[in-house]
Amino acid sequence: MITKALLEDIPALNILINSAYRGESSKQGWTTEANLLEGKRTNETELKEILNNPKNTILKFTENDKIIGSVLLVQKEHQLYLGMLTVSPELQNSGIGKKMLAEAEVFAKSLGLSSIVMTVISVREELIAWYKRHGYVDTGEREAFSQSDIHVTIADKPLEFIFMEKKI
Repeated sequence: MITKALLEDIPALNILINSAYRGESSKQGWTTEANLLEGKRTNETELKEILNNPKNTILKFTENDKIIGSVLLVQKEHQLYLGMLTVSPELQNSGIGKKMLAEAEVFAKSLGLSSIVMTVISVREELIAWYKRHGYVDTGEREAFSQSDIHVTIADKPLEFIFMEKKI
Protein backbone atom coordinates (compact mmCIF):
# COMPACT_ATOMS: atom_id res chain seq x y z
CA MET A 1 0.00 0.00 0.00
CA ILE A 2 1.31 3.46 -0.91
CA THR A 3 0.43 6.34 1.42
CA LYS A 4 1.92 9.62 2.62
CA ALA A 5 4.64 9.29 5.24
CA LEU A 6 4.09 10.93 8.60
CA LEU A 7 6.51 12.30 11.20
CA GLU A 8 6.25 9.05 13.18
CA ASP A 9 7.60 7.20 10.12
CA ILE A 10 10.93 9.07 10.24
CA PRO A 11 12.97 6.45 12.18
CA ALA A 12 11.88 3.65 9.82
CA LEU A 13 12.42 5.83 6.73
CA ASN A 14 15.89 6.80 7.94
CA ILE A 15 16.89 3.15 8.37
CA LEU A 16 15.39 2.13 5.00
CA ILE A 17 16.93 4.96 2.96
CA ASN A 18 20.39 4.57 4.46
CA SER A 19 20.30 0.78 4.08
CA ALA A 20 19.46 1.07 0.38
CA TYR A 21 22.02 3.72 -0.59
CA ARG A 22 25.12 3.26 1.54
CA GLY A 23 27.05 0.65 3.47
CA GLU A 24 27.23 -3.12 3.24
CA SER A 25 23.46 -3.69 3.35
CA SER A 26 23.00 -1.60 0.20
CA LYS A 27 25.21 -3.99 -1.78
CA GLN A 28 22.39 -6.56 -1.70
CA GLY A 29 20.55 -4.36 -4.21
CA TRP A 30 21.57 -2.95 -7.57
CA THR A 31 20.98 0.75 -6.73
CA THR A 32 23.75 1.11 -4.13
CA GLU A 33 25.99 4.17 -3.97
CA ALA A 34 28.42 2.41 -1.60
CA ASN A 35 31.16 2.30 -4.25
CA LEU A 36 30.83 6.07 -4.86
CA LEU A 37 29.99 7.65 -1.52
CA GLU A 38 30.40 6.90 2.14
CA GLY A 39 28.60 8.17 5.18
CA LYS A 40 24.84 8.37 5.50
CA ARG A 41 22.40 9.22 2.69
CA THR A 42 20.13 11.11 5.09
CA ASN A 43 19.38 11.51 8.77
CA GLU A 44 16.33 12.01 10.97
CA THR A 45 16.87 15.77 11.21
CA GLU A 46 16.86 16.15 7.42
CA LEU A 47 13.80 13.91 7.07
CA LYS A 48 11.93 15.96 9.69
CA GLU A 49 12.80 19.19 7.83
CA ILE A 50 11.60 17.61 4.58
CA LEU A 51 8.27 16.50 6.04
CA ASN A 52 7.68 19.82 7.79
CA ASN A 53 7.88 21.69 4.45
CA PRO A 54 4.39 21.82 2.89
CA LYS A 55 5.85 21.60 -0.64
CA ASN A 56 7.37 18.20 0.16
CA THR A 57 5.73 14.80 0.36
CA ILE A 58 7.31 11.45 1.07
CA LEU A 59 5.28 8.51 -0.14
CA LYS A 60 5.85 5.21 1.62
CA PHE A 61 5.25 1.69 0.35
CA THR A 62 4.11 -0.46 3.26
CA GLU A 63 3.71 -4.22 3.40
CA ASN A 64 2.76 -6.07 6.59
CA ASP A 65 3.12 -2.80 8.56
CA LYS A 66 6.75 -2.41 7.42
CA ILE A 67 7.97 0.42 5.19
CA ILE A 68 9.82 -1.23 2.28
CA GLY A 69 9.87 1.65 -0.20
CA SER A 70 9.71 5.43 -0.29
CA VAL A 71 10.09 8.42 -2.58
CA LEU A 72 10.51 12.14 -1.97
CA LEU A 73 8.29 14.41 -4.06
CA VAL A 74 8.86 18.17 -4.09
CA GLN A 75 6.39 20.55 -5.70
CA LYS A 76 8.30 23.05 -7.83
CA GLU A 77 6.68 25.73 -10.04
CA HIS A 78 5.41 23.62 -12.94
CA GLN A 79 7.19 20.37 -12.15
CA LEU A 80 7.40 17.72 -9.51
CA TYR A 81 10.94 16.90 -8.35
CA LEU A 82 11.44 13.21 -7.54
CA GLY A 83 14.27 12.19 -5.25
CA MET A 84 15.46 9.46 -2.90
CA LEU A 85 13.46 6.71 -4.61
CA THR A 86 14.17 3.83 -2.27
CA VAL A 87 13.35 0.14 -2.19
CA SER A 88 14.64 -2.20 0.48
CA PRO A 89 17.79 -3.81 -1.04
CA GLU A 90 16.57 -7.40 -0.77
CA LEU A 91 13.30 -6.47 -2.54
CA GLN A 92 14.78 -4.55 -5.48
CA ASN A 93 13.73 -5.88 -8.89
CA SER A 94 10.29 -6.85 -7.52
CA GLY A 95 8.30 -4.01 -9.13
CA ILE A 96 8.06 -1.75 -6.07
CA GLY A 97 10.14 1.02 -7.67
CA LYS A 98 7.94 0.94 -10.76
CA LYS A 99 4.83 1.26 -8.57
CA MET A 100 6.38 4.20 -6.72
CA LEU A 101 7.13 5.96 -10.03
CA ALA A 102 3.54 5.40 -11.18
CA GLU A 103 2.19 6.82 -7.92
CA ALA A 104 4.48 9.86 -8.31
CA GLU A 105 2.88 10.48 -11.71
CA VAL A 106 -0.60 10.26 -10.19
CA PHE A 107 0.50 12.71 -7.48
CA ALA A 108 1.96 15.16 -10.03
CA LYS A 109 -1.23 15.06 -12.10
CA SER A 110 -3.31 15.69 -8.97
CA LEU A 111 -1.32 18.89 -8.49
CA GLY A 112 -1.83 19.90 -12.12
CA LEU A 113 1.88 19.54 -12.92
CA SER A 114 3.03 18.56 -16.41
CA SER A 115 6.37 16.87 -15.76
CA ILE A 116 8.56 15.11 -13.23
CA VAL A 117 12.26 15.95 -12.95
CA MET A 118 15.11 14.33 -11.07
CA THR A 119 18.86 14.27 -10.77
CA VAL A 120 20.93 11.10 -11.02
CA ILE A 121 24.67 10.72 -10.45
CA SER A 122 26.15 10.48 -13.95
CA VAL A 123 28.18 7.31 -13.37
CA ARG A 124 25.11 5.31 -12.30
CA GLU A 125 24.52 3.99 -15.80
CA GLU A 126 22.22 1.08 -14.83
CA LEU A 127 19.97 3.42 -12.88
CA ILE A 128 19.87 5.99 -15.69
CA ALA A 129 18.93 3.20 -18.13
CA TRP A 130 16.16 2.06 -15.75
CA TYR A 131 14.68 5.56 -15.62
CA LYS A 132 14.91 5.83 -19.43
CA ARG A 133 12.94 2.58 -19.73
CA HIS A 134 10.27 4.28 -17.63
CA GLY A 135 9.99 7.30 -19.91
CA TYR A 136 12.55 9.71 -18.47
CA VAL A 137 14.94 11.52 -20.80
CA ASP A 138 18.30 13.15 -20.19
CA THR A 139 17.72 16.91 -20.48
CA GLY A 140 21.42 17.60 -21.12
CA GLU A 141 21.65 19.76 -18.00
CA ARG A 142 24.47 18.96 -15.56
CA GLU A 143 25.38 20.09 -12.07
CA ALA A 144 28.46 19.41 -9.98
CA PHE A 145 28.00 17.00 -7.10
CA SER A 146 28.56 18.87 -3.86
CA GLN A 147 30.15 17.12 -0.93
CA SER A 148 28.94 17.57 2.62
CA ASP A 149 29.19 15.85 5.99
CA ILE A 150 26.61 13.39 4.67
CA HIS A 151 27.86 12.98 1.09
CA VAL A 152 31.57 12.02 1.14
CA THR A 153 32.88 11.04 -2.29
CA ILE A 154 35.12 7.97 -2.57
CA ALA A 155 34.71 7.59 -6.35
CA ASP A 156 37.75 7.50 -8.63
CA LYS A 157 36.53 10.43 -10.73
CA PRO A 158 34.55 13.61 -10.07
CA LEU A 159 30.81 13.11 -9.81
CA GLU A 160 28.09 15.19 -11.39
CA PHE A 161 24.32 15.09 -11.55
CA ILE A 162 22.46 14.67 -14.80
CA PHE A 163 18.93 16.02 -14.99
CA MET A 164 16.19 13.73 -16.26
CA GLU A 165 12.58 14.59 -17.04
CA LYS A 166 9.35 12.87 -17.94
CA LYS A 167 6.38 14.72 -19.42
CA ILE A 168 3.10 13.44 -18.04
